[in-house]
Amino acid sequence: MAEETEPWVFSPKTLCELCLSTIVNVCKIDEFLKLKCFSDLPRNVTFDIYYQLYKGRRMCVLGMHLSNLETFSKMLTVTGRRVDLLECFQGLMDHRIRIGEELVIKYCLCCARLSENPAARKKMINLGLRLGGFLSDCGWYVESKRVLLECRQLCLENNTTPENWCQTLECCRRLLHAEAEYCAFEYATETQLLALEMVKRLKEAELDECNYAALYVEFSMVHSKKNEYDQAYRWSIEALKQLKPTLPARVIIDVLRQAAKSCVLKREFQKAGLLIRQALYLARQVFDRGHPVYSNVLIDYGYYLLNFDRTGDSITVYEKALHIRETIFGRTNLHIALAHEDLGYALYVHEYSSGKFDLASYHAGKAIDIMEKLLHGDHLLLASARRVQALIFEEVALDSETAPLVEQHLLFKAECLHMSALELARKAFGEKNVQTAKHYGNLGRLYQSMKKFEAAEEMHVRAIQIKEEILGPDDHEVGLSVGHLASLYNYHMNRYRDAEKLYYRSIAIGLKLFGRSYTSLEYDYRGLLHVYTKLDEHGKVAEYEYALNNWKVLRLNIQSEDPPIDLEKRPQPIGDVIDTFFSM
Repeated sequence: MAEETEPWVFSPKTLCELCLSTIVNVCKIDEFLKLKCFSDLPRNVTFDIYYQLYKGRRMCVLGMHLSNLETFSKMLTVTGRRVDLLECFQGLMDHRIRIGEELVIKYCLCCARLSENPAARKKMINLGLRLGGFLSDCGWYVESKRVLLECRQLCLENNTTPENWCQTLECCRRLLHAEAEYCAFEYATETQLLALEMVKRLKEAELDECNYAALYVEFSMVHSKKNEYDQAYRWSIEALKQLKPTLPARVIIDVLRQAAKSCVLKREFQKAGLLIRQALYLARQVFDRGHPVYSNVLIDYGYYLLNFDRTGDSITVYEKALHIRETIFGRTNLHIALAHEDLGYALYVHEYSSGKFDLASYHAGKAIDIMEKLLHGDHLLLASARRVQALIFEEVALDSETAPLVEQHLLFKAECLHMSALELARKAFGEKNVQTAKHYGNLGRLYQSMKKFEAAEEMHVRAIQIKEEILGPDDHEVGLSVGHLASLYNYHMNRYRDAEKLYYRSIAIGLKLFGRSYTSLEYDYRGLLHVYTKLDEHGKVAEYEYALNNWKVLRLNIQSEDPPIDLEKRPQPIGDVIDTFFSM
């Protein structure tokens, strides 16, 4: 008897799909698109035809039509097709059809020729908000900024009523997002001041209809990117206070994830965990798993996990986020580059003890390759990716199998990258900034590897001083720099008593913030073992051998008992989340 098999299951195309396929593949599409009947079609049907052109790689025809500002403005209003439009747009950009630049130029020309008709002005402002926001979602921040600056000028030319103030405020919010993401901090400061002026006017007029939660989260993001942790935290708390169940889901998600990131910066991990998980559950419920909003939440969840000493989980999350972004944004996009950088750094941290940096180097290299095509050579975002690559170069150079000449070359490349990143950070943020201090610390570790011990000490001390002044004496960042200076004194300068004091301080900070299973405690315990071996203090050697073995047991228990990430859980009501947060 013949083996039974399951029957084939066919999913026949709908009549609409067959018609669209015929139009795109059989008809003379150029002639059809010029017919009056095409312009009379419903917008969702028109969108389907354009999307079929994208799927069929008919890029020239698609580009010709979507580069038309009026046509593109109509496609922006089609509901439920945002991701498809993002794919089409990026596909055209990858095909070297400069649709972004075309739309920006045409929008600016329309603004210049605009009549004094209030209805026409309002229509053009609304188009600017939609187009600028879309370009920002695409990761094309320069183009977004150009549109929104024109839009802001239109708003300011008739900025006399509360309704006008609300429009100006919304334009500032979207412009601030583009400027912050592109690290245009000088312009972002000006935009934030204008936004605060609009908020003041609206509150004096007792108008509470504006979306302050969405605005305050952008304020927080600007300060976060400028490494101003206290201000970032303050504005994220203000955004949380403005949350209401009636707000759009995307606004609620953005507030939750930015507030979580601010809590991580302040090392308030319990609060951060509550918020980022709720953002993840809500994004999962409201948006498709392939939606960019979901990938954004995954990126911030990965950041939380990495900082909470769960690097393995963070890598899994970053990989998912990268996959989603690659599906939507293709090859040459800033969103892709940033996801590669985040994943590369997580892999570097995870593999630090193993010395296997091939995959980390691959992702850091991909980030740099993409950014070099999109950004000028001294852009702050590019400097960040190069910093990750420099850290990897240093570790590869120190591998026992690396040839001396190769080691020297890699260390020199790492020094050039770190020096470049330091100068860019000083230019952007000044001397008294956490990011500047981190670069000093990176140089300190590098000079230690290069056997330039006095220079290394100078860099570590400077990093500690800056971090202490900004963050206080017991911050995680201070602990890291203290541990690095202890390593220098211990292994290279024979200053064992100085190293001992610093190790104790680093351990105290780690225990206070993360508990007895914290990853970096291993390096502190091993460092003290080396110190006490050199000082012939055998009782202390036994004490820290016990501490190290106990740490290993704790780490094994964490790895075996840590539950998998629950991505299926439903979100709590936002009011309950806020109440829980403020009760912590």
